Amino acid sequence: MKPESQRLLSLDFFRGLTMFLLIAEFAHLFPYLVDEKFKGTIIGFLGNQLHHCSWEGLHFWDLIQPFFMFIVGVAMPLSFANRKARGHTSRQLTFHVLKRSLVLLLLGWGLYCIVPGRIVFRFDNVLAQLSVTYLLAYLVMQKKAWFQIAFSILLLLITEGLYRFFPVEGFDRAFTAGENFGAWFNLFIQGEPGDGYWACFNAFPTAAHTIWGVLAGKLLMSSVPDKRKLSLLVLAGAIALAAGYGLSPLTPIIKRISTSTFVLASGGWTLLALALSYWVIEVKKFRKVMFFAIVGMNPLFIYLFAHVGGATLLRDIVHSFTGTIFGWAGDLTAGVITGLIVLFLLWYICYWLYKRKIFVRI
Repeated sequence: MKPESQRLLSLDFFRGLTMFLLIAEFAHLFPYLVDEKFKGTIIGFLGNQLHHCSWEGLHFWDLIQPFFMFIVGVAMPLSFANRKARGHTSRQLTFHVLKRSLVLLLLGWGLYCIVPGRIVFRFDNVLAQLSVTYLLAYLVMQKKAWFQIAFSILLLLITEGLYRFFPVEGFDRAFTAGENFGAWFNLFIQGEPGDGYWACFNAFPTAAHTIWGVLAGKLLMSSVPDKRKLSLLVLAGAIALAAGYGLSPLTPIIKRISTSTFVLASGGWTLLALALSYWVIEVKKFRKVMFFAIVGMNPLFIYLFAHVGGATLLRDIVHSFTGTIFGWAGDLTAGVITGLIVLFLLWYICYWLYKRKIFVRI
């Protein structure tokens, strides 16, 4: 691990906060926030924001995957600069990228491949899709900034065209759930009915998030003054937001099929989130954020651990105690306490690894 003075702590914080929210979901905390008792309250509002939109619209939780894709992009120029400093050649870097993309694809496939009675190829999860966005971002990251931006816009235009003009009957209604190009592509890739949700094709347009992350990473690595860096990030975020929301009457913002307006709007929020993190951590020097950063230093491990049953196992163990001790207070109270304890335990596992300098990477 790099010494703290050489790390981009704002990136650790941003990544850590994103992963912390993900493991909070695995701890099963968010469902309690939409309990009928909280309907019409600020807690109920927050609960809705911590769940995906059913179709059209944009909730805060719809930004988590764009955050993740973007953060990987920000880290790429920093990681490759470190590898070059250690003597890695361009050929070695390319081999590393290809190997990492393959591992991400296999991990993403492996998490979802087993269904009752058969094995399927699932390509609609974040790791499998990241294998594509990571590779596409690498292929253009040495180009000029204008070329990378143009390439990312081209990806969105191609996506827009495919959804609007796809000619297969039954899948020719651009933005209707289960009847669009994304649903057909799911059926083609996964060999199972496409329902229009979490389209496998999302990896193509959301590569823009990773490409924009690369550009942001290069900016933060540069000698440009901090004030200028922040101005550029905020300006880029504002332009993306204006484009995304401004075009939404023509193309609805739909996270589940990653419409062009969704990519633009979520990309805008992501750029602003990075700007805020950089301002707080690097400019204002507020460094007491290691609680979140610790999770961000082992994102792959904690995601896989929680996803393959680690969080469920912890929850079952904890609930055997909390259900008995706090059962008198009702299922809601006992469930929230259980979720908070499981969330702390997941965080503590990351802390234990951090203290021993164990970092799982590919």
